[in-house]
Formats: sequence, C-alpha cells, structure tokens
Amino acid sequence: MPRAVERKEYPLSMRLPETDIAIIDRAAALRGRSRTDFVRDAAVRAAEDVLMETAPIRMSPAGFKAFMAALSGPATPVPEMIELFQRAAPWETKAFSSEVDAGSREENASKQKGGSDTGG
Repeated sequence: MPRAVERKEYPLSMRLPETDIAIIDRAAALRGRSRTDFVRDAAVRAAEDVLMETAPIRMSPAGFKAFMAALSGPATPVPEMIELFQRAAPWETKAFSSEVDAGSREENASKQKGGSDTGG
C-alpha cells in the first residue's frame, strides 16, 4: 500500500483591496509569472532583506583590525568611476534633447488631431 507523501508547503491567505491585486497582477504579467509566484518571491526577498539588515557580522580581532585599517586608509581612485563622472549625463547631450523634443512634438500633434478644443 503506498504511503501518503507529506506535503511540505503551507497555505498563506491574505485579504487585499482590488487595487493592490490589480497592481500585483500587472507586475506579475510583465515578468511572465503567476500571481502566487510573484507574491511569494517578493515576500521572500523582503524577508531576506530584513534578516540581512539585522544579521550580526562576526570577525576575529585581527580581522576587525584589518577591516578598520582598510576603512581608515586613503581612498584609491577607480579609473572607471572617474571616467563615468566626467562623462556628460544623457540629458546634457544634444542627441537626448533632440529625442525629447521630437517626442513632445509628436505627442502635441496627436493631441491636436484628436479634436481637442482649445477654445481658440
């Protein structure tokens, strides 16, 4: 006679407003996940974050001394970070401004074609 397999999952029930369900369903669909999978992953990730925030870090006295020495020492420049901070931000470039302007013009043109009355 076959033995019953012990189930190792536990049910979790929540009451949520319709607006919360709609947001969750939309996000889950964007990720290609079911509502259950999406909520489970989000809840587990949030729980892990809380646990990591409160987990003590243990080290030997020698390890702590080396850690403090590294923190107290002079900063070492990272060439990639220097280059990144010297680069113009996307919104500071002419190409970006042109794309934004073109998008605004297209949006305004479609609004005017929609027959909105501006009273003029």
